[in-house]
Amino acid sequence: MPRNATNISRRHVLLSLSALGSVAFCASSGRAAADDDKTPASIQFALDRAIDAIAAPFVLADARGLYRAENLNVTTTVAAGSKEAIARVASGASDMALADLNALIRYRGESDAATVKAVFVLLNVAPYAIVARKSRGVISLGSLEGKVLGVADRDLAIRLWPALAKRNNIKLAAVKQEKISAAVREPMLSAGQVDAVTGFSYLSAVNLRDRGVPADDLAVFRFAEFGSAAYGLALIVNPKFAAARPEAVKAFIRAVTAGTQLAIRDPAMAITDVMTQMESGSRELELARLRTAIADNILTDDVRRDGLGGIDAARFEASLIEIAEDFTFKKRPSAADIFDDSFLPGSVGRKIN
Repeated sequence: MPRNATNISRRHVLLSLSALGSVAFCASSGRAAADDDKTPASIQFALDRAIDAIAAPFVLADARGLYRAENLNVTTTVAAGSKEAIARVASGASDMALADLNALIRYRGESDAATVKAVFVLLNVAPYAIVARKSRGVISLGSLEGKVLGVADRDLAIRLWPALAKRNNIKLAAVKQEKISAAVREPMLSAGQVDAVTGFSYLSAVNLRDRGVPADDLAVFRFAEFGSAAYGLALIVNPKFAAARPEAVKAFIRAVTAGTQLAIRDPAMAITDVMTQMESGSRELELARLRTAIADNILTDDVRRDGLGGIDAARFEASLIEIAEDFTFKKRPSAADIFDDSFLPGSVGRKIN
């Protein structure tokens, strides 16, 4: 279970922030930290899965004193996937959570959904991918026809597979889907029991290399490279909490923005902190996972241009069209229904340095 914020010295906080260079805005613009005597704002935050490399921005915000610098007392818990994380925020059990933005869109597409919104996008590009073995005859996306695609329980990538197949002229019926447990996804592909699997590029592909599958035998078809506009993981907030504590939400986002900057600047340092929060795991594997996520999903062309955290309205609309291939909206949401940019730091504070 993740730790609460640790007690560290003010000097340690300043040293951590100085590593960000110009992103020291988090200390200077952090109104929540202006008064040392002010009672810290408490936030109940939920991750969508157990801590691994992708949680680095949040681990760093804790371990490097970024929450404390914003006068926040953050308690972190773990949900069993995005669906549960969204349910926790909708019910008020959690004030904020990390969840898949496309899962949130489907949730808000129901007529009776709570008005949960995203306020910061961590993964500018969704990590959805099909990972295949070239030795099983899968050398292109089109060569999946006639092959067996393993689909794990609660897999998110498969929900956008119909749109991806349509865009790339692949016959859905020609690709056999086999339901499998998430626990055996990589072992089954490694053993040749399926020809390909759906999943996240920084999970399945990295895990397979760790299992000894040669890198040159892996074909990783990232949905984004085949026309998908989907965003990935985002911070979501309970509407009542956002209305009652807007400055706390802003402070949390500033801390996470600074944590993300730190992870981008020094992935090895970030993984050192992450490993202290994991019960088991390989440092080498988690470092590879973080570097893959930074390169493919966080530090994108859009982020280099516009900064961390935001969305593009036209791209969002394109993602809705993809989702509609596999989901019937009872109430089609707009970008404003799903994303509230009023809590984001200014553009200068979100720029990559």
